[in-house]
Amino acid sequence: MPEGHTLHRLATALTDAFAGHPVRVSSPQGRFGSEATLLDGATLLVAESAGKHLFLDFDADRVVHVHLGLIGGFDVQRDVAEVPEPVGQVRLRLVGGGDRPAYADLRGATRCELVTSARRDAIVDALGPDPLRPDADPDRAWLRISKSPRAVGDLLMDQAVLAGVGNVYRAEVLFRHRIHPMRPGRTLRVGQWRAIWADLVELMAEGVRTGRIDTVRPEHTPEAMGRAPRVDDHGGEVYVYRRTGQPCLVCRTSVRTGVLVGRNIFWCPRCQPKFRSRALQ
Repeated sequence: MPEGHTLHRLATALTDAFAGHPVRVSSPQGRFGSEATLLDGATLLVAESAGKHLFLDFDADRVVHVHLGLIGGFDVQRDVAEVPEPVGQVRLRLVGGGDRPAYADLRGATRCELVTSARRDAIVDALGPDPLRPDADPDRAWLRISKSPRAVGDLLMDQAVLAGVGNVYRAEVLFRHRIHPMRPGRTLRVGQWRAIWADLVELMAEGVRTGRIDTVRPEHTPEAMGRAPRVDDHGGEVYVYRRTGQPCLVCRTSVRTGVLVGRNIFWCPRCQPKFRSRALQ
């Protein structure tokens, strides 16, 4: 599933391509047909993301709410010589005019619905703070984490606690702060949480800038270590994500994996030792 930086980049791309002008809206697949008819010719005001949700704000209080889910994609093409015929199951197509038109095709999304701005606000309000949004309040997440017996690795993936963080950022930020993913949230110190939040803000902003997830520090890059670059369809240089059995880049211990609430977790047993409460020692 795309992580928050991908949605943020997509919102920017849609805004740059279509905002401020009337947009031709259609649903070649037909599943968004009646809504597309209502929107056809409307002006896109802005596209924005919140966590893993995407919102396209049109005039007259009309908002398209999109959640890509596991396999969804929203392909934006600008400055094309001509707009091609749709290929495959295109749920939503946007076309902007001009001598060099732009178009965008939505496929495979788990949600594509027409809502009001009030409904959009309710969806956003139900999410935890998003490290990529300037209005995010990390204390909202801390209030839940600091009281929860759930594993911190679970809490970081709960979009009602913290929005936009997926499996890659979850695994990597916990490694960077030497925290085992199974550690209970209520055992974290506030200083640890603030450091995690600040790191996510920086890492995810870099992901927006580059379009990939790079989490290793300068001394652990391929160039610095004299190692081959990572080869993976997710791209980017990481410490533990999908590196099961490979040596930790810091201590050379084999990276381990497990399952937490139906999702794989990754950690280094030496750099991220199991938490043991002092009350039990």
